[in-house]
Amino acid sequence: MSRKPTSGAVVEGIDFDRWAVILCKPDAVERGLVDAVLERIEGAGVAVRARTELIAEPWQIHVAYRDTLADPGRFPANLPTRIDEAYSGQRVTVALAHGGPGIHVRLRRLIGHTDPTKAAVGTIRGDLGHDSVAAATRRGRLVQNLVHTSDDPASARRDFGTWYGPGRAQEVFDFDRCSVILCKPDAVERGLVDAVLERIAAAGATIANRQEVTVHPWQAHVHYWDLLVDRDWFPDRDIPACLDEMYAGRAVAVALALGEPGVHARLRDLLGHFDPTQAAPGTIRGDLGRDSLTAALAEKRLVRNLVHTSDDADAARRDFGTWYGAGRRNLLLPRLPAQSTPAEADQTLET
Repeated sequence: MSRKPTSGAVVEGIDFDRWAVILCKPDAVERGLVDAVLERIEGAGVAVRARTELIAEPWQIHVAYRDTLADPGRFPANLPTRIDEAYSGQRVTVALAHGGPGIHVRLRRLIGHTDPTKAAVGTIRGDLGHDSVAAATRRGRLVQNLVHTSDDPASARRDFGTWYGPGRAQEVFDFDRCSVILCKPDAVERGLVDAVLERIAAAGATIANRQEVTVHPWQAHVHYWDLLVDRDWFPDRDIPACLDEMYAGRAVAVALALGEPGVHARLRDLLGHFDPTQAAPGTIRGDLGRDSLTAALAEKRLVRNLVHTSDDADAARRDFGTWYGAGRRNLLLPRLPAQSTPAEADQTLET
């Protein structure tokens, strides 16, 4: 007989020490404050992804408040009714927050005290809230305090399953924000991989999952499919032979560059013209390259220009499968730099 898995174990490949779920409550939606709340969280150095609007179902909010509902000795007898009135059928916005270990405590500190009137200036509830526990108690309802974030990794796992659903882990695989970096054999041989990745990181991208790969012929063929398909444009060179000579059995370094939408175009600009002699100063190829198209044509080979980054989101998806493997999608959960962890947030009633 099959045994029920540990709660939340159906969610695989997500490091919940680094991920939290953000719930922008109905009052945040009604007051048009969702953008402001998420911008405050991003402004604290936390990446916000997979934003989704939905209508809260009764079961979702019951699970979200399970600890409160399961402790009737502490809370009003009509608490289930208050919860249903506040949430069921109401519009909420959920999003995923990613950062270093300790993200849950940092976010709980940022959102502030349960009671907006007691939340410190500089916190989300302190600056944007306009309700109070006293007013809510008088009116027999929940306090309206805008936003919830997961308390800890275990609750983040539960929150993810509640609001996104098991099996929806692919929601965080956002190729609009992810580019694959290929440091070519010449970059490896010249010892320039660190310099190339440092230049990309200095441009605002987060570098993750660096690894060295010995290239199989199929990888070079898939990566340069367009050259192979259009090889009649290059009658002066044998493109399949050039690819095999340049890549097959050679070492390359690959890494992920994580950033905001538009990262692909920004990185392509940073790389510069494919011919290093035509690349502008300040670009990677312009500053570090030393080959030329003229030399490559004379020697009937491809230009050695150090590095490739994905052209767009579709190319990033293909590049990822080519260089990391289609079964390694868990790597797309980025490891951003660790951030300082403040003291434990207050444990309060309203989550």
